Amino acid sequence: MSSRGYALANQETDEVSLVELIPALRAFARSFCRVPDDADDLVQETLTKGLANIDKFEPGTRMKSWLFTIMRNTYYTRIKAADREKPGLLDCASLIPISEATQEWSVQSKEVYGAVQMLPEHQREVLMLIGVLGVSYEETAEICGCAVGTVKSRLNRARAGVLEYLGESSLQTLVERRNHLSEAQGNFAVDRRR
Repeated sequence: MSSRGYALANQETDEVSLVELIPALRAFARSFCRVPDDADDLVQETLTKGLANIDKFEPGTRMKSWLFTIMRNTYYTRIKAADREKPGLLDCASLIPISEATQEWSVQSKEVYGAVQMLPEHQREVLMLIGVLGVSYEETAEICGCAVGTVKSRLNRARAGVLEYLGESSLQTLVERRNHLSEAQGNFAVDRRR
């Protein structure tokens, strides 16, 4: 992209550069892709498409929302193409994740990640946009192409689904149980040092 094109893009985005949006794009890509390299590829493809179509960006709108929409559409296009081309891919041994360290935080992180991955895509997408990336309900509705009420409903169902998967009745009991486990782990470590 020429320096004139970058300046134009920068001016239209209220001085937000594409580089500043990469962390948010990577986080959103992780809601779609389980493999970090695939998420990075999705970010790269999104940025490439965004730069190639910068002339279609509407001044006065948010570049972040525009790029999230491009990413979402790119991902769904990939899925459609992959479904036509993947005989036997589900049985591939290389897709089985390796086990990591057994520290409490690692286990808890995997539990929550597994719970989020069990959600339907439309709920996982809304949970990532609002809960992780801090996108507003209105922007999320625009990105997902649905009403704000639908976004709120999907978010509520996503939260309930994660709690159900984790075997918790409410967010409060989940937090209390995690704190209790952490305190017990700390007390055990202190007792062992004595």
